[in-house]
Amino acid sequence: MGIALFLYTAKLIAKTSIFRKIRDKYMPVIMGTAGHIDHGKTTLVKALTGIDCDRLSEERKRGITIELGFAHLDLGDDIRLGIVDVPGHEKFVKNMVAGATGVDFVTLVIAADEGIMPQTREHLEICQLLGVTTGLVALTKTDMVDAEWLEMVEEEVASYLEPTFLGGAPIIPVSARTGDGLDALKDALRTLLDEFKPKRRSDLFRLPVDRVFTMKGHGTVVTGTMISGSISVGDDVLLYPKEAESRVRGLQSHGDTVETAQAGRRTAINLHGLEVDDIRRGDVLARPGTLYPSDVWDIELTVLKSSHIPLKHRREIHFHHGAREVLARIHLLDRDELKPGETTVCQARFSEPLAGVYGDRIVLRSFSPLRAFAGGQIIGPVGHTVKRFSDTVDVLKQLASSAPEEVATAQLELAGPLGLTFSQLLTMTNLESKALEKTLGVLSGQQKAILFDKETRRYGGGELAQTLSDGLLEYLAAFHKKDSMKPGVQRGELASSWGRELTPKFFHFIVERLLKKGEMVAEQEVLRLKDHKVSLASDQEKVRSIVLGAYEQGGVTPPNLKDVLEPLGMTFKQAAPVFKLLQDQGQLVRAKDDMYYHVPALVGIKSKIIDFFADNQEMSAPDFKELTGLSRKYLIPLLEYFDKEKLTVRVGDVRHLRKRA
Repeated sequence: MGIALFLYTAKLIAKTSIFRKIRDKYMPVIMGTAGHIDHGKTTLVKALTGIDCDRLSEERKRGITIELGFAHLDLGDDIRLGIVDVPGHEKFVKNMVAGATGVDFVTLVIAADEGIMPQTREHLEICQLLGVTTGLVALTKTDMVDAEWLEMVEEEVASYLEPTFLGGAPIIPVSARTGDGLDALKDALRTLLDEFKPKRRSDLFRLPVDRVFTMKGHGTVVTGTMISGSISVGDDVLLYPKEAESRVRGLQSHGDTVETAQAGRRTAINLHGLEVDDIRRGDVLARPGTLYPSDVWDIELTVLKSSHIPLKHRREIHFHHGAREVLARIHLLDRDELKPGETTVCQARFSEPLAGVYGDRIVLRSFSPLRAFAGGQIIGPVGHTVKRFSDTVDVLKQLASSAPEEVATAQLELAGPLGLTFSQLLTMTNLESKALEKTLGVLSGQQKAILFDKETRRYGGGELAQTLSDGLLEYLAAFHKKDSMKPGVQRGELASSWGRELTPKFFHFIVERLLKKGEMVAEQEVLRLKDHKVSLASDQEKVRSIVLGAYEQGGVTPPNLKDVLEPLGMTFKQAAPVFKLLQDQGQLVRAKDDMYYHVPALVGIKSKIIDFFADNQEMSAPDFKELTGLSRKYLIPLLEYFDKEKLTVRVGDVRHLRKRA
């Protein structure tokens, strides 16, 4: 009894005025019309709202809708429904597509005296391609037919719509001229809204521009359906794809002046600093740095079953996205043609960049006949370099229907070593900011995403990071094997060789990751594997002992290199690895050319020089000779060595102690 009462109360609350106000405020809904020319779409909207959407003199003169029209319908309980009225003539289908983008549901208008006509079919298919999933049917001009004819048309329409997304949808007979059925249509709209669940919208502000004009005293105004996010007076915006800067001077939503406009509403924006000629239909308003125009998109595409011809590789078509129509060439990635009813991933390549977001719907229209024949969604708004029939094609296929975590993972892997910033990931996943934060948190915990640049919030793929880590370890192993007497690789040398394809931040991340795991060791700027130790063969170890002994015995008067090597029967090239090892180990120092010193001997000479300068301002060559007792053979190379080591500095014929020494 308690549960039943709770459910009844919840249902009652859901229908109350307060709930509807909240829903309308946070989940506004846009209805679009669709249907054949002269089936009464605009007349019906005027009968419902009192607003004539045919605002152009040419439209009124010819009696047909050419451009998009906009209205709003108050359904009581503070519910205001936005309406986009589209043209029905086949010549203006591109305008219809622009208007249908962003609508939440459709009212398919069919005249009772004509029934289903060509644009009825095409408009319905376009709505399907744009992802519209619900709506109803207005059977207009009922005053022009008798009851028997009306019943027959209703049956025909219901049968035709059965396999479509409008299968089983309400069919409401109505006459805009007499007013019959208008109340029933409003009731049907209220019922639909009570049950309708608007799709969750990203908080990334976007408004595709479908109208631009000048208002006296205000300047340039653009209008469109705000498909996501919100915007306020005073906010900075960019006009994409040209990225022209502007600022919001004023806002209107559904005819009301507002300070902030929300997604899902028809919105007019008064822009500062832009002229009408600067803006084209299909340009997109968004915040600075949030969209990334590209001339290649990865898309998932379906050819309609009703299409009579397949889509062939590299075919040029009319490409519709938002309110923009451009020419594009379609590159199929896993086949040479896409047959009617088939779906696959492909690339659309444009002559000019477009700005899109993952999940945006697109429509393709053929040249001859000029009609919609395919459509789908964007899966990569910044297209990747993809070879046909490669494994990358399979990764793209996973993007089309994957869960958010899988989409983010795949986008990061496809991005490669450059990775993606948080802002880029918003466009590549179409998630709300908080949802993306949560998703990246989960992926980071699973090592599927790594934050390698905290300053710019740039992420990389976890699988790629692991592959790179393994690759670096293999590189070092090969390096150690090739030259076992070298302690390791200089960090800078490693970055310019193995890491040349990586950004400095990603290279640093991989290195530090391996250092933290203990799989790699850093000794100052030298990097090596944790288990690597400089090793000599037994004969080389003997050479090392003899060489080191000779220089230890020589002290401040080291032997000639030739005298050291002759008893060993070796050339310097053969003995060079041993000398390099002794230098790396801090046993020998090369003073000049083939003159080497045992390090303790040099330390003793350095100490005498510092003591000398405690009582003297300058030191001449004779002073140094008296100080060390060395002949000219050793004297000049040592003086030059200490100059090079920045212990002393030569001024004329004398040396001074450098201040920092």
